[in-house]
Amino acid sequence: MDKLPNRFAPYDDRTQPAFKVEGYKETITRVPMQGFYKRPATLTEVTGPLNLARKLDADLSDLSRAKGGGRDGKDGARAMGQLIFVTGRLLDEDGSPVRNSIIEVWHANSAGRYIHKMDAGSPFPEDPNFFGSGRCLTDHEGRYQYISIKPGAYPVPNHPQRWWRPPHIHLSIFGSGFMSRLVTQMFFPGDPLNAQDRILNSVPDPKGRERMISRPIPMMELPRADVVGFAHDIVVRGSRATPMGI
Repeated sequence: MDKLPNRFAPYDDRTQPAFKVEGYKETITRVPMQGFYKRPATLTEVTGPLNLARKLDADLSDLSRAKGGGRDGKDGARAMGQLIFVTGRLLDEDGSPVRNSIIEVWHANSAGRYIHKMDAGSPFPEDPNFFGSGRCLTDHEGRYQYISIKPGAYPVPNHPQRWWRPPHIHLSIFGSGFMSRLVTQMFFPGDPLNAQDRILNSVPDPKGRERMISRPIPMMELPRADVVGFAHDIVVRGSRATPMGI
């Protein structure tokens, strides 16, 4: 037990979003009421979860079609909206690839509506061919990729100070251990709504905010001609960690 890593490189709080975001009351319900309890890392936190690819279906890397949505049980037609290809690498604090790691993905459809009962009152239309969520597995170089539809923006409901969330993708990453778990969001470059998003801009450090914004991929470097490509590297743990996101 003495040989287990008992320290993780600390990150600068300025590179992480505020726990309580002004004008976004939902963050209050997700913040601990009491201070954090510091405890040493044990075998439970340092190792695992193990063999998640065997326990979870990681072959869900195409979110652009409803799975088994057709009358014959086959995948449905392509969802409405701009088809996107997203790829990147999952790295640890030392820049080494995190291999065979599950990355979960979910986001709104092209009209800005989620497939979730909490979004049942949305004024935006549903898309029966939009799957809404998926998973992919990192390879030996820590690389991942998935196909989806570019999500739409939507207004934040029930807030007197009206503001819109820009297009974004939610990500849940399982690293090599429970202390490497990261839940974050990916934003799109050049979107005018990025400048007013209260989640993205709750990260004080500009470099921290940049880690949440993807990079465009030149068209000639894409694997197919019908997609717009975005690259987004994710770092778990340490001073270069990708900021957390709700």
